[in-house]
Amino acid sequence: MARKSIRRHLIGIVVLSQALLALGVLLAGLFYTHKRLVSALDARMQAHALSLAALARYSEDTPNQLTFDKSLVSAATEEAPDDWFSIWSDQSGLLTRSDNWPKDAEVPQSGAAHWTFQADETPYRGLRLSNVPVLDREPNTSLPDEHLTILYVSSMVPVQRQVRDTGIFITAAGLVLLAATVLLALWGIRRGLLPLQELAAQAELISTQHWQIQLPRDAEDLAELQPLVRSMQTMLGRLERSFVQQREFVGNAAHELKTPVAVLKSTLQSLLQVPRTAEEYRHGLESSLEDLQRLEQLLQWMLRLARAEQWADGSRRPDLQVIDISATCEESVERIRHLANERHTIIHLTRNGVVTCRADPEDLQTIWTNLLENAVRYSPEGASIEMSVSGGNGKRTSVVVQDHGPGIAAADLPRIFDRFHRGDPSRTRATGGFGLGLAIAKALVEAYGGTIAAHSNVGEGTRMTVELPSCPN
Repeated sequence: MARKSIRRHLIGIVVLSQALLALGVLLAGLFYTHKRLVSALDARMQAHALSLAALARYSEDTPNQLTFDKSLVSAATEEAPDDWFSIWSDQSGLLTRSDNWPKDAEVPQSGAAHWTFQADETPYRGLRLSNVPVLDREPNTSLPDEHLTILYVSSMVPVQRQVRDTGIFITAAGLVLLAATVLLALWGIRRGLLPLQELAAQAELISTQHWQIQLPRDAEDLAELQPLVRSMQTMLGRLERSFVQQREFVGNAAHELKTPVAVLKSTLQSLLQVPRTAEEYRHGLESSLEDLQRLEQLLQWMLRLARAEQWADGSRRPDLQVIDISATCEESVERIRHLANERHTIIHLTRNGVVTCRADPEDLQTIWTNLLENAVRYSPEGASIEMSVSGGNGKRTSVVVQDHGPGIAAADLPRIFDRFHRGDPSRTRATGGFGLGLAIAKALVEAYGGTIAAHSNVGEGTRMTVELPSCPN
């Protein structure tokens, strides 16, 4: 299948536009030339007709008799032998007619002053002058007051020939200019697309080890390429971040999986090295089960994160029901109540009426539970945590979780939503989780078209703000 080409498309547009321009110039030139030549022909015919009118005079032998001197016709018509003429007097009738007047020619004596007709497959132009006074009159004479009607016909062949010659000249000149324009367009388009080709060549050099694109100087200067260049830079930045995240995710996941697997293997090997009592075997198997449970929990979190990120990419389930966000917050508070009681932490939940959203309640409870668990773990014992729900009525719903813990350093704040990131390095895997809670919360929030943001000052606590699109009550 033939591929489309921008160059061929542009050349086709240039050729078509220039051809239309040449055609327009040709038609305009032919129209203007024909109009001017016909106008000149009409002026010449009128001059000849008036010259013929001057040849009508009264006879000296018969003073009241109007005659016509044919001996001067050649001089009056400037040797136009193909022209016809016919002169009538309103009193004397037909005064004269040219010798070449066709016998079967039917020329009307009344009507328009100018007209065009066909005779013997030859085009002619006719002129009618009415009420032309007889010029050969002496003042204070008793000659009758007669007026002439002159019909003058001239061939249109010379006009058509000149129009044809003009059309041939304009067409030839247009073809020459069209060829020159196409050559110039080829050169200009080739030169204009050269920065794009250089940009494509630079894009081919992009790899997992080299994410920077070296922009050609022409690409930086062309305004038309700036949107493409910015889009490519943004795309490459996102791809680099995604690749780094995936690489870090694989490394962190392998590290997290390696520890329980290594402990489990060591426990089982120690049980097999020497005979053990039933109690020792029991204790070893219980320890192995704990490691397996942690390993299973880690796999579940990783699967939940992968599913949430798939939903965030647009594959979210379409069969979601409208639920009360405040109810999911209450369920999450109850889920975290045991951990809060262990640390003597009080959770205050405030809500502003019924706030609804189209979502899976289990997903929202996962988000609030992760936020509350972090707030409880990172707050000192005996502290309080505030959770508030506000919004609704067709607007965005805001859920805020505020703790009064040590806060997060400004350098760590942008990375708290990264996978396997632990804000407190002193926490172990046994007390600090896997570092996936906030990553899952962020993916779920974005899957529902919302946003999540962290605001924190060292020594003043952390405020997590989630905004979700709400449904009308």
